[in-house]
Amino acid sequence: MRKRIFLFFLAIMLIAVAIFFTGCGQQAEDKKIGKINIMVSILPQIYFVERIGGDKVEVSEMIPPGFSPETYDPSPKQLQKLQDAVIYFRVGHIPFEKAQIEKLKGMNQLMKIVDSSEGVSLLRLAAHSHGEAEHKDEEGHEEGDDPHIWLSPKLVKIQAKHIYESLVEYSPDDKDYFTKNYDQFILDLDKLDDKLSQAFAPIKNQTILVFHPAFGYLADAYGFKQKAIEMEGKDPTPAQLKAIIDEAKADNVKVIFVQSQFSTKNAQAVAEEIGGAVVQIDPLAKDYFTNLESIAETIVSSLK
Repeated sequence: MRKRIFLFFLAIMLIAVAIFFTGCGQQAEDKKIGKINIMVSILPQIYFVERIGGDKVEVSEMIPPGFSPETYDPSPKQLQKLQDAVIYFRVGHIPFEKAQIEKLKGMNQLMKIVDSSEGVSLLRLAAHSHGEAEHKDEEGHEEGDDPHIWLSPKLVKIQAKHIYESLVEYSPDDKDYFTKNYDQFILDLDKLDDKLSQAFAPIKNQTILVFHPAFGYLADAYGFKQKAIEMEGKDPTPAQLKAIIDEAKADNVKVIFVQSQFSTKNAQAVAEEIGGAVVQIDPLAKDYFTNLESIAETIVSSLK
């Protein structure tokens, strides 16, 4: 009996030792690779960080594909990813971050949290919001700020600067590498801005009907407007829905754009009433450049 107990504890000790050395080996490998572990909120931010950090960074998103930043509640697996992160780049004002940021801080108190929206002039969300200069005043409540700042290449340049400065601060030996990548990224964003200006030119001053008001900054940058069916994750009341339908008919709107992260039920109901169609576009795709060009092509071609 004693021999069995001894062998049992010996086996446990051997397993513990094996795990310890495996962990040490992995840590040594990570150190050898020199990856900087980064967490971000949404997929487009992965693209931004990877464009600047290159092979020096390992980036994970908190909100997985197919989920909305307005309603997502992180799983234990998602929260576990925070343990090794040294920097968290938050978008700034998305509902997920407002609800979870304190929890995220508590999960890893050594992790630096960087607000990518610092320096961005935020638009205000309003019923039937549009993209013209409806900016927040200095004393406006944060609750009504439009968080979708990644949909404007000009504003991504501000976010990229935060990413660049944070990476250089963390790893100054890699400054030249980060600087080269950052400079090229800024040039590419300028080229994308020019392409989008040309692409959206045919719908200048026109209005698009969207389910969720995600495209205010895109509209603001390229001279068109958006009107939204739902606001801040809340479906419209029957009276509001009727007003939307009546206004869409008056404006001869025939297309409703819906994010792929949202149900199309209410949008489909409006489309049936106005004799129109529902078209899906995704503001959260990782391949930022290709996706914005695709969004522009889809919107413009749908309005012809």
